[in-house]
Amino acid sequence: MTNPSRTRRFFSSLGPGLITGAADDDPSGISTYSVAGAAFGYSVLWTAIVTFPLMAAVQLMCARLGMVSGQGLGGLIRKRYPQWVLWSACFLLIVANVFNIAADLGGMGDAMHMVTGVSAYWWTPFFAVLITVLLIRISYKSISRIFKWLTLVLFAYVITAFLAKPDWARVLHDTFVPHMEWTGHYMSVLVGILGTTISPYLFFWQAAEEVEEERAKGRTTLRLRRGATDEEVACAATDVRTGMFYSNMVMYFILLTTAVTLHAHGTTDIETAHQAADALRPLAGQGAYWLFTLGLVGTGILAVPVLAGSCAYAIADAATWRRASLNARPHQAPQFYGVIAAAMLIGLALNFAGLNAVKMLFWSAVLNGVLAPPLVVLIVLLSSDRTVMGDRVNTRTANALGWICAVAMIAAALAMFFL
Repeated sequence: MTNPSRTRRFFSSLGPGLITGAADDDPSGISTYSVAGAAFGYSVLWTAIVTFPLMAAVQLMCARLGMVSGQGLGGLIRKRYPQWVLWSACFLLIVANVFNIAADLGGMGDAMHMVTGVSAYWWTPFFAVLITVLLIRISYKSISRIFKWLTLVLFAYVITAFLAKPDWARVLHDTFVPHMEWTGHYMSVLVGILGTTISPYLFFWQAAEEVEEERAKGRTTLRLRRGATDEEVACAATDVRTGMFYSNMVMYFILLTTAVTLHAHGTTDIETAHQAADALRPLAGQGAYWLFTLGLVGTGILAVPVLAGSCAYAIADAATWRRASLNARPHQAPQFYGVIAAAMLIGLALNFAGLNAVKMLFWSAVLNGVLAPPLVVLIVLLSSDRTVMGDRVNTRTANALGWICAVAMIAAALAMFFL
């Protein structure tokens, strides 16, 4: 029988890692997995298993960097590397994030158009303004408590996968036996899957939120935040692994559901949100559109602040701004909130370039997959540096997983370009 106190300790340890995992299944992620499942069926299921240890290892490095050093990722890069490395890292993050914000806002608008008939032209700026106002008026922690529950609608994909009656023998085979196709299309899908599970914005966000947790405990100076107890490191490991497991479980069942309901019936190229929503029809019929919309909008409202916030944290750390926090009021951190507003405005402007919403969501994931590897290399180097981590440097296993992650992402990106 489960020990109630152990269960309570488990849930009390969940925080930044769980939120990061939920934000990872953003509209870009949902669309990328739908595109992958529709295009290649069961043959991409193995990616959910393989990416889990890689993303968990990298995110745990980011969490430990924030906890042990008491600084965000941008601040650590500033102290350990030349200015060109620092601002190159910030540039990679901002490019990926702004495009991702544009894609997520566009996906949310397209989903609302699907169920209301009101043009996405109006819904997209509505969501941009709504999220910006919420970030200004309410602390992010208050917002996340409300909206992370909306991600539970993604469990609809889990239920639908079973109702659709897949070929379980083949499911098991393709889950544990990797399948590769040496084509440009397959490689772009693989890069997109890697990019939406192992994303630059999650690195900066994870470290920054660990620092925010320290500040919330009254450790307001860098000296007080330095170091971490065995219990704190263990809690962070539980938090991060739980968040990443949740993220990849949802990913797996979106791939499986779209493989069974779309690929198996000849729909292999998703062009619209309507087609992606069709994957939920075995469960909800016409209500599939509402389920898809709730999932896309709910995760978008959770993820877009993370995208904009990670831009602001990175630049604030790099430029050594004081009072850079989503829990500060705008008049206390005007530059920090200025970066958030600028990221939202540029993302909104990109939405009016006439790009297909589903395609933009997919290609934003591909962009993340191309830009993430240099940042993964920096994270592995920093978390292996005793001048930064003291005795909390990476284990050999963590280092191996980090380097495998970087090499795999670089190889997939190169294969995509050459093929």
